[in-house]
Amino acid sequence: MTTSAPIASPAAPAMPTTTRIPQTLLVLGASGDLTGRLLLPGLGRLVASGALPGLRLIGSGMDDWDDERWRRRVTESFATVGADGPRETELIGRSWYVPADVTREEDLRRLLGDCTGPLVIFFALPPMVAARSAAALARIGVPPGTRLMLEKPFGVDRISARSLNNLLATLVPEEQVHRIDHFLGKSTVLNLLGLRFANRIFEPVLNSTHVACVDIVFDETLGLEGRAGYYDGAGALVDMVQSHLLQVLALLTMEPPPSLEARELRGRLAQVLRATRLWGDDPVMSSRRGRYTAGEIAGRRLPSYVDEPGVDPARGTETLAELVLTVDTWRWAGVPFRLRSGKAMAGVRKEAVITFKQPDRVPDGLTGYERPDRLRIGFGPDRLGLDLNINGPGNPFDLDQVDLLAEFGPGDLPAYGEVLRGAFDGDPTLSVRGDVAEECWRIVEPVLAAWKAGAVPLRDYPAGSAGPADSLLGPASGWRLPRPAERSSH
Repeated sequence: MTTSAPIASPAAPAMPTTTRIPQTLLVLGASGDLTGRLLLPGLGRLVASGALPGLRLIGSGMDDWDDERWRRRVTESFATVGADGPRETELIGRSWYVPADVTREEDLRRLLGDCTGPLVIFFALPPMVAARSAAALARIGVPPGTRLMLEKPFGVDRISARSLNNLLATLVPEEQVHRIDHFLGKSTVLNLLGLRFANRIFEPVLNSTHVACVDIVFDETLGLEGRAGYYDGAGALVDMVQSHLLQVLALLTMEPPPSLEARELRGRLAQVLRATRLWGDDPVMSSRRGRYTAGEIAGRRLPSYVDEPGVDPARGTETLAELVLTVDTWRWAGVPFRLRSGKAMAGVRKEAVITFKQPDRVPDGLTGYERPDRLRIGFGPDRLGLDLNINGPGNPFDLDQVDLLAEFGPGDLPAYGEVLRGAFDGDPTLSVRGDVAEECWRIVEPVLAAWKAGAVPLRDYPAGSAGPADSLLGPASGWRLPRPAERSSH
């Protein structure tokens, strides 16, 4: 049973008026994978919308590129999203590239000297390099009003995240620091908030009285795809769970904000993450990790992760991570939140699934109701599904489960375009606040420590499979949840 009607989202708060003074976007790490794959396509769509008249784009990095090579990259990246109109062509024509070591004060002074008007600096850099670059900028200063955009992961642990927060505070106010998590693109945020707070049939039952568990899953069929330089030092837990999936968890569990202003919304997200911790405080019982071996996905043969170019097998990097968390609030206490992200999986699954408890009493004579009701919120594509038990064809006493499906209203920009627009408009609503970045590291710290100590085995799974057999998701795993109040002996 399907409906194609889009789900209405609440009206977005009024955005600050974009200044008509031409702005400059300075991209540090411009020759890297992230710039070409995510940043530039999002920028292309934003420029095509007419939101950034007169924008100046400067790329910089260690690679010895010239302007022509840089402009070719921008053109190719823009073309992937159909951004090839006159506005985009004009921007590309006045864009240029400066080879530089973005951790050296002398090179940064030269780069800043090329920037005019309001300035946005995008750090498309690994965490440690971003910290060194920010430290050099702190020594020389940045123009007034400069906004800083930093890609996740923000730091490499809680201590480094706090240190970087303190460093950035010497450069610009917190409202001018935009920590990027494209899962917080405006359409995703408003889809979740609209679903929760604008529909009376859902919000009263989203609590521990009615909800059995919540799964937040981001499985993909892609393997490493040439990203060993970054991914082999991060892994699935840092790359996906401690950033993206925890943000989704916060949006699903936070209390209603009085408004969608940045201060209110980001305050609610911080509040609920402070109440989030590992289930049972036991990283061994409540986490799993795996790594894909050679296999086949949709006719495509993937090598084992350890045989991918650039991978150091001794690192023991995981390509699948699972955690079970608890949110210790009046609404959610006792509900397990099961988070997973895996590469080279059998199929694509990007969704949050809220599974409701079974009814306390069903009239005698009804059968087929063993499958629980579920609310499914998809992130790619963005859609809503509601699994219900109803009378099916044939025997009216035998229930069948049907899926009511609706598409979310599409956003006018891709997620990176939305977070970029927030920075250009000086609106931090869609960026991660500093204390939230630290809380996300705090939540996963016990797991990182247990994995480093070898307390949780790294299990192999063939590419194209459902992952390791001892998954924490699903009743078939045979895993018994310890109560959250229990303390681990590990």
